[in-house]
Amino acid sequence: MNLYVWGTGCGAGDLADQGLDLSRVCAFLDSAPVSDSFLGRPVLRPEEVKSGDIDLILVASRHVETIAQKAASLGIAAEKLVFLKNNWALTDRNRDYAAAEAVLDPQYLDSVRAPQVAVRDPLWVSDSPLTPRDLENDYVRTRTLEALCRELDDIPGAAAELGVYRGGFARCINALLPERTLYLFDTFEGFDPAEAEHEAAGFVQAHRNTGVGRVLRLMPHPEKVVIRRGLFPASLEGLEGRFALVSLDVDLEESTLAGLRWFYPRLNPGGFLLMHDYNSPRLPGVKRALRRYEAACGRRLPGVPLCDGNGTLVLCKTDEADRK
Repeated sequence: MNLYVWGTGCGAGDLADQGLDLSRVCAFLDSAPVSDSFLGRPVLRPEEVKSGDIDLILVASRHVETIAQKAASLGIAAEKLVFLKNNWALTDRNRDYAAAEAVLDPQYLDSVRAPQVAVRDPLWVSDSPLTPRDLENDYVRTRTLEALCRELDDIPGAAAELGVYRGGFARCINALLPERTLYLFDTFEGFDPAEAEHEAAGFVQAHRNTGVGRVLRLMPHPEKVVIRRGLFPASLEGLEGRFALVSLDVDLEESTLAGLRWFYPRLNPGGFLLMHDYNSPRLPGVKRALRRYEAACGRRLPGVPLCDGNGTLVLCKTDEADRK
């Protein structure tokens, strides 16, 4: 049976880490591949595969509409695709699982099928700079970012993201705060090998599939973006300043703690720091890092947990917190 996986990002890495037998995967598909292999299997452009040779494609990318259109243009039958990231769609686009059931173990298929969540745009959304593609990855997280940015009109300071990966969330920050400098901190080559030594192989490999050029091409206002490449905090290189919005998304404990230590004291009152993965059972180090930081500060920091896909916590900087 000819099985393919569409995507070479975190979704594809998760499939491997959740038990997909990679020896059964003919190749990973990617319209803009970063390398010619992923987890020991070849990476091909979708155009390189004959539709008649495909029995099943597991779509592990969040760009479901784009991929559905691309597959149709290549003559790939819809029933041969199973979309694992339906995300905020109102209905499951996978109408027929017969091909998947013929190829995959039923228990494994059930473990990777994403539950459907119906959402509606909030009433305040109008003239939004966000696109449907921006919302595909995590609707709740992205719309919350938009709501937070609307509260920053009278809050001075730059924006920053530590842990940029492929730049999808940074693109949203840049679109929503077009007048502010946006500092992007990342190795753009994956995790520090020493810190990620015990992490799952698929998770680690997926985060290597990025690059500065790829990230900058996404930015609607690249002239406002400042790239800070390298391991944090060495990548600060003497940078000082204050911030109105910070996205902290480095997944691992020590890097998260380093980000909190540097950014939170420099967050202006009224500003927000978003801790991605705070409530993710897969990345418990994020919450541990916050508790360690709070213990050192001698207080709990004011924050609001979100019901987004990976359990973001929004820390809210207040005048009271500054005085303590």
